[in-house]
Amino acid sequence: MLSTLFSFLLLLAGKKEEQMGKRGRACVVVLGDLGRSPRMQYHALSLARQASLEVDIVAYGGSEPHSAVIENESIHIHTMVLSGGISWSNSKILYPLMLLLKPIIQFVILLWFLCFKVPPPDAFIVQNPPSVPTLVAVKWASSMRKLAFIVDWHNFGFTLLGLSVGRSSPFVSIYHCICLGYGQMANGSLCVTRAMQLELAQNWGIRATVLYDQPPEFFCPTSLQEKRKLFCRLNRYLCHPLGVRDCVTATTTEIGADDQNESLFRTQVDTDILLKPNRPALVVSSTSWTPDEDFEILLEAAVMYDRRVAALLDENDSADEGVLWKEISGGKQYLYPRLLFIITGKGPEKEKYEEKIKRLNVKRVAFRTMWLSTEEYPLLLGSADLGVCRHTSSSGLDLPMKVVDMFGCGLPVCAVSYSSIDEPVKAEKNGLLFSSSSELADELLMLFRGFPNECDALKSLKNGALETGSSARWAAEWEEHAKLLISEVISRNLK
Repeated sequence: MLSTLFSFLLLLAGKKEEQMGKRGRACVVVLGDLGRSPRMQYHALSLARQASLEVDIVAYGGSEPHSAVIENESIHIHTMVLSGGISWSNSKILYPLMLLLKPIIQFVILLWFLCFKVPPPDAFIVQNPPSVPTLVAVKWASSMRKLAFIVDWHNFGFTLLGLSVGRSSPFVSIYHCICLGYGQMANGSLCVTRAMQLELAQNWGIRATVLYDQPPEFFCPTSLQEKRKLFCRLNRYLCHPLGVRDCVTATTTEIGADDQNESLFRTQVDTDILLKPNRPALVVSSTSWTPDEDFEILLEAAVMYDRRVAALLDENDSADEGVLWKEISGGKQYLYPRLLFIITGKGPEKEKYEEKIKRLNVKRVAFRTMWLSTEEYPLLLGSADLGVCRHTSSSGLDLPMKVVDMFGCGLPVCAVSYSSIDEPVKAEKNGLLFSSSSELADELLMLFRGFPNECDALKSLKNGALETGSSARWAAEWEEHAKLLISEVISRNLK
């Protein structure tokens, strides 16, 4: 039965290719939200701009992709519908059934798109993970249409699954076997770190080309005028969040929600834009709110910072926070600033941690969670004073793209230390590494002492981040590594 279906699909696919004719074309496959898959968006842009190919993207909808992707006439987005809206993750009985049914449903939908919805490409370029069912569906489609496929290894899906079901689960073993078997069938492979390249070569028998994540041209330092406009737009979310009273809201009552001349950080006098000397330090942390990004470590560090500043300034523990906030509103500066953490992103654990934030008892720290457009996110990074990356890596071999995006905007980073993070983060040059909440709190104290004018360590790291961000860009990295591999794979397949 299966072989008959396979032959029938192959016949239909062959007829469709004959009708349409062969074109210079690539298909980028993302089994996820395209708007939250920046690396694959950058692939699509490079394939269209630098390789002069027509590009089809097969992905789920959800978040808006960058306008450069949407507006490019050579890029065609094919949106799959998410399978169902029922969540069984809280049921111990139904969860294993969901683990089996979900990839089967995704496989059928994806195979249909790859075989019949998109014109025949010269090659498929596949985001991995998820390995199941992406690699299986793409391999079947490439065989049926006699096309090549390239795997872009971001991480290992079975290690991510192990975080939720345990590494000893049989599902993890099955996932590993599929990932290994179908990964070896690829006509070419890219990966994100040298550590992953070594792992693939030694233990998987896969030769992969390292294509480091690099920021595209729209991740760059933000001008003073752009900062003013951004924070005026964000006033209502920063200064007037519903039901929140903290060191930000208590000191910004005079700023209107739609004030175009005044923000939390800057004020405009006539035509001059002036920075407020007692403004809070802005710390940005981007997250997908998943188990491989430990949010507890940031909450604990924030509380430790608050307590340690009080101790260093010899403040009475019973002192009324209202007195402190009134002094700040009056313009008083302290040796250590208030910290405003803006946490961007969407994900399954967001609401849980928002509830924990509400229960924090801190005087000098405030949190805001928000989702920014793809145009506003780089502006926020370029406006911040420090970035924090909590990605711990399920495999120890991948890299968070959010770090290189921060460097592109000239933003220094404090990142959780693991085996391959030192490939982009050079300690004491463009960032710092930490292994515990206490270490992160110490780094915050060290970097922000004397903020905004007397924090030399922070300024040194910012200069290093600017240098890192300007030394390499996605287009140059892609031209040197990915374009050559893709061209070779396509030419071999056409022979």
